[in-house]
Amino acid sequence: MLTELIPLALVIALSPLSIIPAVLALRTPRPRPTGLAFLAGWVLGLAALTILFLQVSGLLGGREGRPPGWASWLRIVVGAGLVLFGCYRYFTRGQSTHTPRWMQSMSKLTPARAGVTALMLTVVNPKVLFMCAAAGLAIGSSGAHRHEWAGVLWFVAVAASTAALPILAYAVSGHRLDDALTRLKEWMERQHAALVAAILVVIGIMMLYKGFHGL
Repeated sequence: MLTELIPLALVIALSPLSIIPAVLALRTPRPRPTGLAFLAGWVLGLAALTILFLQVSGLLGGREGRPPGWASWLRIVVGAGLVLFGCYRYFTRGQSTHTPRWMQSMSKLTPARAGVTALMLTVVNPKVLFMCAAAGLAIGSSGAHRHEWAGVLWFVAVAASTAALPILAYAVSGHRLDDALTRLKEWMERQHAALVAAILVVIGIMMLYKGFHGL
């Protein structure tokens, strides 16, 4: 189960909308508390969504000690969606790479607003919502009832890792990381489309194979 959750978590972790807002939270007047508040909201949102869909899995008969029949079809649907979205991202990679205006406004956030903003981003971002739903349903349909909470913690830890890394590093090193974080943000804006497209396609193919194999 833990191995199966890694691809789903990486879709969130490698998304620019996971990394760039975390970096921008460190460009505020109070970078340390704002960054930590953003990370707390981000982790809370990921955990809440995953647990919600874990409970939905129970309502669908996925927590009866064995994987239900729909689990393989879920993997197929998720895998196909990732492949299609990856192809879309690749063919639209030449579009504008400028930071959206709403994201630029994050440099004015207070710690309290940063936490709320991070929580909202997990809900309004379809990619995050979709992956948390797939993870929650996959955990609930794995048949490993005793290890469900370990699955949730593992998924959230991997999914939030790329947002946590710059924030926690800044909490330790402070302004010495300013230049490196600026370069990271600029590189993500320029190169993320092709990179994420390739990752989505590869992960989607893996999930398709596992889904068809389980039928």
